[in-house]
Amino acid sequence: MMFSSFIFFFLFLKKATLGKMGITDKIKDIEAEMRRTQKNKATEHHLGTLKAKLAKLRAQLLDPGKAGPSHGAEGFEVQKFGDARVAMIGFPSVGKSTILSELTDTESQSAGYEFTTLTCIPGNIDYKGATIQLLDMPGIIEGAAQGRGKGRQVVAAARTADLILMMMDARKGDLERRLLEKELKEVGLRLNEKPADIYFRQKTGGGVAFSSTVNLTQISERLVKSILHEYKIFNAEVVFREDANVDQFIDVLESRSRSYIPCVYAYNKIDQITIDEVDLLARLPHAIVISCNMKLNLDRLLDKIWDYLDLIRIYTKKRGEPPNFDEPLIVRSNATVQSVCRSIHRDFELGLKYAAVWGKSAKHTPQRCGLSHVLEDEDVIELVI
Repeated sequence: MMFSSFIFFFLFLKKATLGKMGITDKIKDIEAEMRRTQKNKATEHHLGTLKAKLAKLRAQLLDPGKAGPSHGAEGFEVQKFGDARVAMIGFPSVGKSTILSELTDTESQSAGYEFTTLTCIPGNIDYKGATIQLLDMPGIIEGAAQGRGKGRQVVAAARTADLILMMMDARKGDLERRLLEKELKEVGLRLNEKPADIYFRQKTGGGVAFSSTVNLTQISERLVKSILHEYKIFNAEVVFREDANVDQFIDVLESRSRSYIPCVYAYNKIDQITIDEVDLLARLPHAIVISCNMKLNLDRLLDKIWDYLDLIRIYTKKRGEPPNFDEPLIVRSNATVQSVCRSIHRDFELGLKYAAVWGKSAKHTPQRCGLSHVLEDEDVIELVI
C-alpha cells in the first residue's frame, strides 16, 4: 500500500513538472519562430498572433496558483509602511544593500561577492517630511521571468511598489538595463509607460464590433479579431482612441497581469569609469549616475525619487494659529481638497463649509475653495467645518 502511494505521488509530481516544462518549451519555440520570421507587411498578422500566444503562455507560467511552493517565500511579505514604497531591482552585487544602508537607518549586509541579500529587507527614508519605504530585494538573474532564482518573489514584491529603482553597474554600460527591462517586460511590468487608450468590453453576443477614432498604422481590424479569437473572445466591443500597436492591445487584454510603474535607472560605481562614459550614461532617459562607495550624487538620487513618486506636501492650520510646517500631509500630485479631507478624517468631507487655501494653487490669498479645488506642493489649507 505504501509502495503504491509512493508511485502515485511520483507520477503526479512528474506530470506537474512536465506540464510546467511544456509551457517553458512552448515559449522558447514561439520566441525562436518570431526571431526567424522577417518583419514586413506580409508577416505582421502572423507575428501578431504569435505574440498573443506568447502572452497567454507567460500568463500561465506566472499564475500564482501554479508558481509552486516557492511562491510567497519568507521575507517577501513585507507590510507596506509610510507614504510610498520604492523597490530596488538589479543583478547581484550592484550596490543595492549599500544604498539601503546609506539612505536609511537599516543595515543590510553587503560584500564583494554575489547573492549577499537572500530575502527582502525594508528600510525607511525620511525626506521632505515624507516616510518612503525602500525595499532591498535579492539580485535577480537572467531567466527570472521563467522562475529562475527568486525572480517570481522579486517581481511580486515589485508590483506592490509605487516606484522601481533599478540599480546597475556603470562599468557594464547599458547592458544590464536592457537585460532587466526584457525580464520585467516578460512578467508584465511596464516601466515609465501608460496604458494604451483602447476601450475594450466583452459582450454576450453580436460578434466583434471594431472602430477607431484615429488612423491606425500599426495594427488592423483583421489582426485585432485574430488576437481576440486566440483568446477565445468572439463577442466584444473594441475602440482604438490612439495609434496603438499589437503589444499594447495585448496588454489591454492581459490588464490583470500588467502593472504600469515609474522607474529610475541608477548607474552605480561611476568612480571606476571615465568621465566620458559617465556623461553618456547620465544623458540616458530616466537615468542618474551615482557612487555608493564615494557617496557621490546620493542627494540628487533622493530628489529624483521624490520627483518620480509625484508626491506633494500640504500644510494644515487652525483658525487664528500659524500653519504646522513640521508635519505636512503627504498626498499625490493633483490632490484635491476632498482627498485632503479624507486623509484627515472622513467626517471632514461631509461637514466642510469651505477651505481657505494659501499657496501656488490660490488665485489670491487666502482663497475660499470647495472640495474639487486642486492643490499644489506646499500649499497651506484651513478647513472650516
